[in-house]
Amino acid sequence: MESEEGLRQQLEELQKQLGKKLRFEDSVANINSLLRDRFPAASPTLRNQFYSVVCRVATILKTRYTAPGFWLAGLRLFELAESLVSDPSQKQHLKACIAKAKEHLHEIDNAPEASEATYNTTNRGYLFEGHLTVDPEPPQPQWLVQANLMNAVASLSSTAESSRGLAESINTSETVANLFQELVNNLDDVIPEILETDSATPRVPPASKEVVAKLPVITLTEEILDKLGHDAECAICKENLLVGDKMQELPCKHTFHPPCLKPWLDEHNSCPICRHELQTDDHAYESWKEREKEAQEERKGAANAVRGGEYMYV
Repeated sequence: MESEEGLRQQLEELQKQLGKKLRFEDSVANINSLLRDRFPAASPTLRNQFYSVVCRVATILKTRYTAPGFWLAGLRLFELAESLVSDPSQKQHLKACIAKAKEHLHEIDNAPEASEATYNTTNRGYLFEGHLTVDPEPPQPQWLVQANLMNAVASLSSTAESSRGLAESINTSETVANLFQELVNNLDDVIPEILETDSATPRVPPASKEVVAKLPVITLTEEILDKLGHDAECAICKENLLVGDKMQELPCKHTFHPPCLKPWLDEHNSCPICRHELQTDDHAYESWKEREKEAQEERKGAANAVRGGEYMYV
């Protein structure tokens, strides 16, 4: 029987091949076969390596591939692994992987007579850096949803008040009533937005789409991974990085998976590690930032002048 060291090397090689689209299904099939035959008698260390490889399959499916055949192969692997592992946290994570795969395959099966390309364009992914992502485009930030809702209510209310006659305004009035009801339903979210409007520091809008589109994308090599450390991970999804992973680089030089970074910047617009902020498309916010920067320089200058005066009188 093959030694554990040889099996470990074989798993490492299969894990590398997962990143090659033409080798993905064959690699998953080989992992499935090894898992079924060798996992029950494997040492705890080797079992953990099996689990790590299975998790890598889940990550690659989520971030790179949409084809049903790939997800079906992944589903079979997750179900086998879930039936074999005994660690509760591992079993729970694999159950989540199974649910995600079933959800993906169910959505494809129920797509209304569309090719995979049409389905992805209309119902799932969104274009980012010239590539179609796996996950749907994230929802608009809550501050933007609430701002649009309040602006619509104000606009329609004004229209209803200026309408002539009940017949002319009834449809508008019904629309206003519906919007007000939606506003009431979202009151817990709207009130903080109203309070923050008058606060000294406005909420940061999403990063400029043009700025994000120009962020460089690099492919991890052995040399880069050696510098990062082989236990390096994407700070957003927390998955370990491997040779061949595509990473997007912020101006602060920190890198992340492109499908992870886009939703994060829409919601937070800052580097998850150092909080470096990107430029936005909100001119009012950018003007406020400039004024705040100038004010901060003035405060520093005033503080230095005060300290200089204190030294003169010592």
